[in-house]
Amino acid sequence: MKKHHSTMLHKPLYDITPFTALDYPDHLATIFWFAKCNMRCIYCYNRDIVFGEGNTTEEEAIAFLKSRIGLLEAVVLSGGEATLYSDLVEFCKKIKQLNFKIKLDTNGLKPQIVQMLVENGLVDYIALDYKAPKEKYFEITKDKHFDSFSKTLNFLIQKQFPFEVRTTVHSDLLRVEEINRIIKDLIKRGYSGTYYLQPFVFTENTIGRVKEEKNPFDTSRLSNELEVVWRV
Repeated sequence: MKKHHSTMLHKPLYDITPFTALDYPDHLATIFWFAKCNMRCIYCYNRDIVFGEGNTTEEEAIAFLKSRIGLLEAVVLSGGEATLYSDLVEFCKKIKQLNFKIKLDTNGLKPQIVQMLVENGLVDYIALDYKAPKEKYFEITKDKHFDSFSKTLNFLIQKQFPFEVRTTVHSDLLRVEEINRIIKDLIKRGYSGTYYLQPFVFTENTIGRVKEEKNPFDTSRLSNELEVVWRV
């Protein structure tokens, strides 16, 4: 009983979104939001998740999933950053035992975890955040580990694993030239999927207290070497 009690105290999830038809392409899903992140992206408005504590145990999350068997098809692991959770591999095994598909949203800073999930068949789809070109990476994310992200990206391309690359665009922080530099880098690495751009959403409460955009983003100057889709 004691052993079980100690695991019950750990609450990795900040919140659960019971239903989404948007976050996992072509699947009805639930979102598990993991507390904590290893980045401090200046435009991030999820500061409660990034700096906050978890509210939900793994056991509660699995019980929730059991109540959704036959109603939902998939689980989106988002955050925060799910790969920081030390028991993520075991957690994914439990989700898979219930026959749910798993999509992972990640910043790619834990290539060894991503590799483990992929090679053990514990994830079905990945959304990888390409936050900024290498020379602006630290300015945007306050993290210096572009090489770790780079390893994750190369691994997924080499594995031909089903994944997408996406970037949040604040037009004063990432100009068209910088997005085109990302596109050039993706092509050089062999990425041929869709590149998703997400517009920055202004709130007063972003981590870096980012102001509203002043400069227009001229989409007509975007490279057409990859398929680029704006997600609104």
